[in-house]
Amino acid sequence: MNTEIKNAVAVLKEGGLILYPTDTVWGIGCDATNAEAVDRIFKLKKRQDSKALICLVADDRMLKKYVKEIPEAAFSIFDIHEEPITIIYDQPQNLAPNLIAEDNTIAIRIPDDEFCFQLSRKLNGAIVSTSANISGYFTPKSFKEIAPDILKGVDYVVNLHHEKKNTKPSSIIKLSNSGIVKVIRE
Repeated sequence: MNTEIKNAVAVLKEGGLILYPTDTVWGIGCDATNAEAVDRIFKLKKRQDSKALICLVADDRMLKKYVKEIPEAAFSIFDIHEEPITIIYDQPQNLAPNLIAEDNTIAIRIPDDEFCFQLSRKLNGAIVSTSANISGYFTPKSFKEIAPDILKGVDYVVNLHHEKKNTKPSSIIKLSNSGIVKVIRE
């Protein structure tokens, strides 16, 4: 695993795209602070850049680097939620501008996955994580279901967990600083 992390981090630091296993589904990733790399993901997925992408961070300490004000409720959600959960926060900061949604929010997950944790820690930053599919097509449940266009469009494919089957993407909750909670995806 250490070699894969080292190789993936090197590609991320150079502005490249990686294909990697996450705590949910296989993802296409890049350094979340690199606007050119984020743009490459939108092009690869044939996705409108008005549709926001998710980021992964290693822990709540790193989360504070990218969200100006984290609502207290987020920490309770981290503690009680057993399935992977992505939270949409108000007032993102220190991220590529084209990663931030039109309503000035950002979707971030702290994955319960050793590879993703170490990847983010070694990069010392947030990593984009969007499903490894062309926009509008099904989300692959395993590595072998990933389309050839996606495989060819990334700069590095992580050589781990190729046999793992994933069940579903994370739940998504929008947690505004005003206290409003909205379930986006269960």
